[in-house]
Amino acid sequence: MARQRKKKGRAISGWVILDKPKGLGSTEAVSKTKWLYNAEKAGHAGTLDPLASGLLPIALGEATKTVPYVMEGTKIYRFTVAWGEERSTDDLEGEITKISSYRPTELEIKAFLPKYTGVILQVPPQFSAIKIDGVRAYDLARGRKKIDIPPREVKIDVFELIEITLEGHAIFKIECGKGTYIRSLARDLGRDLRCYGHITDLRRIEVAPFTEKDFVTLEELKEACQPYAKPVQENIVLPKWNFSRLDALLIETGAALECLPQYPILEEQAACIRSGNPIILRGPDTSAEANEICVNHKGKLLAIGYIEKGTFQPKRVFTL
Repeated sequence: MARQRKKKGRAISGWVILDKPKGLGSTEAVSKTKWLYNAEKAGHAGTLDPLASGLLPIALGEATKTVPYVMEGTKIYRFTVAWGEERSTDDLEGEITKISSYRPTELEIKAFLPKYTGVILQVPPQFSAIKIDGVRAYDLARGRKKIDIPPREVKIDVFELIEITLEGHAIFKIECGKGTYIRSLARDLGRDLRCYGHITDLRRIEVAPFTEKDFVTLEELKEACQPYAKPVQENIVLPKWNFSRLDALLIETGAALECLPQYPILEEQAACIRSGNPIILRGPDTSAEANEICVNHKGKLLAIGYIEKGTFQPKRVFTL
């Protein structure tokens, strides 16, 4: 019989809402956070480009089961577009591919914004993580190969021009659904305005249900790492550091599921669910069928499931 591999790290669960700095990749940010928490597993709910900053929701432990729900959440970005140049990456990193001396007026910019509001078709950037025949678009683009990327439907609820800077750059705020490429918006809007454009600054400030008020920086995480005092007795092995201050910065796993109906349950019901068994829910709202709900015990998330004929059937059980 094969020996089971011992899990590395702590069984810690919750969300870290990282204010990712520019220059740091999302995967690297997750790795640093996982290492600081000494967590068994970690993941994130929506990539941010290295040149972008702002809200990167990082899930630890059991919170990774709720990542798909956060991925579906509305995103809010604030970004700056420089006119006059289109670039291969649609941001500052790329080579200049087109230039124009024309600069649009505020009225001209605002006149085109309704075109990009609602459900629209959008072609992702050449340098993106979209797969073409199993290969990432950015890998093909780095090989100087022009790729035909099919357009995709994305949803944009709000698209606002905030201000025009002294340099003539345009600052926008956008509220959108998953899969929206802000770099593509800068590219397409620049073409419509006949002046070309690219992103010079991009910051994500919300991924529902998380907002700026939930932000924590890498510096704050590092400062929260408290080394243990040297033990009085010899041969006592202590963890690398005391995690109490770090753990206090976590947001509970269940916070990611505010979009779902919530039902509190009793101890005996919780025991049934932990064994993977259904329970009968009682209350005014439990007779109707429901595709997805949460049940909570003692204020903490216990399971996601559905209601069928007054019975709750668990689909995902959490060991928090």
